[in-house]
Amino acid sequence: MKRMRSPEELEEALGGREAILFKHSPRCPISWAALEEMARFAEEHPEAPVHMVDVIEDRSLSNLIAERTSVRHGSPQVIILKDGRVVWHVSHHAVTAAAVLSATGSREPSSP
Repeated sequence: MKRMRSPEELEEALGGREAILFKHSPRCPISWAALEEMARFAEEHPEAPVHMVDVIEDRSLSNLIAERTSVRHGSPQVIILKDGRVVWHVSHHAVTAAAVLSATGSREPSSP
């Protein structure tokens, strides 16, 4: 899981074949549980392009994600993009490694 910190990194993710955006709030216990789930998913699927945004520290980037994806802000939240388009999103207790795996489907490691 890679930490996303800039609008440029967001634009790069939006321009890629696939991106998994995880919005995390370090002030929220639900978000800490979701972080564990996403860390497990990322560990089990190192080929998956998972990006984490700290919604407290990088609030403007979090807001930009909501604006660019047209997905209302939530935290914790996962947004899956394919070819720059939102194909799936969930928030709060629905953020689980199993749910993300189901939404992404089984896949071979991504090509650069």
